[in-house]
Amino acid sequence: MSDALFRITTLGEVEHDAPAADRIISGSPQFTTWNVEDRDGLYCGTWRSTPGKWRIQYDEWEYCRILEGVSIITEDDGHSLELRAGDSFVLRPGFRGTWEVVETTTKEYVIRL
Repeated sequence: MSDALFRITTLGEVEHDAPAADRIISGSPQFTTWNVEDRDGLYCGTWRSTPGKWRIQYDEWEYCRILEGVSIITEDDGHSLELRAGDSFVLRPGFRGTWEVVETTTKEYVIRL
């Protein structure tokens, strides 16, 4: 199969992480990320987080599709969006707010710098 087209058959390389301590608002969220693509400013894969709430800020574009769980994303202006399995959304450069994982959440993502 060429480099231009491939089927995702595995979850990819696994990474474990957490939000920076100074960004955590509540809980002790733990991240697991399976990276599928990481080149030329394009990143995609699957991400999972355990419950907690932390501050987020984006300097890149990110498209997400929630596979399982419940999360709430709240902009600094107070507007919030509850996300559940099947929901898709885009975070644009300049977004500032919080991400709260109410129930362990898994998402597929594509990030473009």
